[in-house]
Amino acid sequence: MPMTSPSQDGLMPFLAMDILNRAKVLEGQGRTICHLELGEPGQPPAPKVLEAVARALPNPQGYTSAKGLPALLEQLARYYEHQHNVAVSPDLILATMGSSAGFILAFHTAFRPGARIAITRPGYPAYINTIIGLGFQVAEIPVSAENNWHLTGAQIEAAYKKMPFDGLLFASPANPTGAAVDRAGLADIIETCKRLGITFISDEIYHGLDYRGPSVSALELTRDAIVINSFSKYYCMTGWRIGWMILPESLVRRAEVLQQNLFISAPTLSQVAATAALDERDYSEAQKAIYAENRRILTKGLQDLGFDLPVAADGAFYAYAGISKFSKDSLAFCESLLERAGIASTPGVDFDRNNGHGYVRFSYAGTRQTVELALERLDTYLRAGA
Repeated sequence: MPMTSPSQDGLMPFLAMDILNRAKVLEGQGRTICHLELGEPGQPPAPKVLEAVARALPNPQGYTSAKGLPALLEQLARYYEHQHNVAVSPDLILATMGSSAGFILAFHTAFRPGARIAITRPGYPAYINTIIGLGFQVAEIPVSAENNWHLTGAQIEAAYKKMPFDGLLFASPANPTGAAVDRAGLADIIETCKRLGITFISDEIYHGLDYRGPSVSALELTRDAIVINSFSKYYCMTGWRIGWMILPESLVRRAEVLQQNLFISAPTLSQVAATAALDERDYSEAQKAIYAENRRILTKGLQDLGFDLPVAADGAFYAYAGISKFSKDSLAFCESLLERAGIASTPGVDFDRNNGHGYVRFSYAGTRQTVELALERLDTYLRAGA
């Protein structure tokens, strides 16, 4: 599996996608692969979502306004009222081409070229690659398994004193660790950013997938944050490329102008689907129940096999497991696991270029059958000598 070295500016390949590409090649050769490499729900969107799209299909689908369909923006405003007890004007909401476009718009809206944006390490690899690719600078704040991968205000302040930064992009629940801070923890982070003059960007893409209680939105605690979310995970709509962002009033017009020029608008049919999805939370909760059972099975299975995974993740649908008993090279471990056992997983170096060699991320977003088969294959693979 060809892997490239970092470019001069630090840009790296998204290894999860490289693993997926190789897995597809093996499947084309007749192999069966257990896909635990991507955070992609194993079920389609709710039936009523597909019905709404089918009704819309006979009609011409042109651009919407840059901010999005009024019906979608109004539905999102109602979502925050009902789910978070927060009044959000539809005028502050922008429909985006997934959270990925939301990040691009947020960075260019809130910062000027050369600004430094902080992220946690380990963290979603697209964060650092997008920041670098857009010409911004990165500051990394390490979090550790000893604290269940939770970020604190004290860690933010300590990192800021070493190397000041202009913004903080933070996810709760997080990828790859599944770590989620509670209300007090999020308030601590937000207050620290406010005191230091740091623009706070809250990645809430895994909201709804918190197994300890309701997810807390940054909007419940501040109106100065930029909030980014997506229909990909909780609503099972990864391929639809539809998300949204909420901005402070002072930034809305700049974000809208950037959207007009960079993306024009989010895909129209995807906006139709998203509008319907917001009324289908019962379906999403049923999928969450599947993830919760997969979480239980995978966590116990990995622990029994000797992986370093003290507790189940707070949220999302990932197990970020230590592999010190088996390997010191997570990329080599994942490549071997795919070729020899037919299990696609993601090496920790995708999320942490410094210390990720000792970890592997397994996704349990798929079916229970996939998780159970993967554990059987893992057992056989490790017994044969990884």
